[in-house]
Amino acid sequence: MSRVGRIVSEFRAGARAFLRRRTAVFFTFFFPVLIVLIFGVLVQSQPTGGGLFAEPPGYYLPGYLAVVVLFTPLSRVGSEFARHREGSRFEKLATTPLARWEWLFAHTLVNVLVIGAASLLIFGLVVALTGASIAVGPHLLLLVPFVALGVTLFCGLGAVLGRVADSQDGVIAASNSVALPLLFLSETFVTPDLLPAWFRPVTDFSPLTYFARGVRYLTYEGVSGAGAPDPTTLALSDLGVLAVLAAVFFVAGAYAVPSGD
Repeated sequence: MSRVGRIVSEFRAGARAFLRRRTAVFFTFFFPVLIVLIFGVLVQSQPTGGGLFAEPPGYYLPGYLAVVVLFTPLSRVGSEFARHREGSRFEKLATTPLARWEWLFAHTLVNVLVIGAASLLIFGLVVALTGASIAVGPHLLLLVPFVALGVTLFCGLGAVLGRVADSQDGVIAASNSVALPLLFLSETFVTPDLLPAWFRPVTDFSPLTYFARGVRYLTYEGVSGAGAPDPTTLALSDLGVLAVLAAVFFVAGAYAVPSGD
C-alpha cells in the first residue's frame, strides 16, 4: 500500500471511530456553542464598562474559536493516544508499514475537518447572536490555514501529553491543566492591559497568542488605528510564526508516538 493509501486508511478508521462516539460528537460542537451562549449572549460585552468583556463583541471572536481549536485536539488526540496504549494497538501498528508521523497526520486531518466545521458554526453564531462586526473580504479565507495550523499544533501537543500521561484520566487532567491557562493568558478573552506589565511579554510564549492575534487582525475592524500596518500583513506574520510552531509540535508529537512499546 502506498503512503497516501496508508494515511487515507487510517484517516477513515479515525473518522469512523469519532462518529461512533456520539457523546464525543455532541460535546465537540455543544461545548463551544455553550461558551458563545454564556459569554456572548448572557454576559455580553460592555465596551464602556471596563474590566472583562470591555471590548466590542467582534474582539472576542478569536477567543471563541480558540476554545475549539485548543481543547478539542488536546483531548481527542490525547484520549485516542491513551486508548491505543491501553489496547496495545501501537504494538499492532508497529507490525504494519504505517509510520508514526503518518498515524498522527491521519488523526490530525480528522481533527482539522471536525474542528473546521465547529469553527464555521461558531463564526456564524457569534455574528448572528452577539452582533459582532466582522471585517468582510477575501482576507477571511486566511482563517482556513489559521484553523488548520492551530489544530495541527495542538494535535502534536496532545500526542505529547498522551505519551506522558499513563491513562485517559491522566490525559484529561493534563489537557485541562495546559488548556485553561493558555485560553485566558493568550490575548483571547483577557486583553493585555488587564495583565500586570511584567507579565504581558510572557503571552508571546503562548502559541495560542499567535492564533488569536492573527484571527483578530483578519476579523476585527477596530484592531488597528490610523497609520498602522495593513491588518492582513500583520496576520500573515502571525500565520508564519504559527506555521513554524505547528511544524515543531507536530514533529514532537510524531516522535512521541510509540514505535511498538
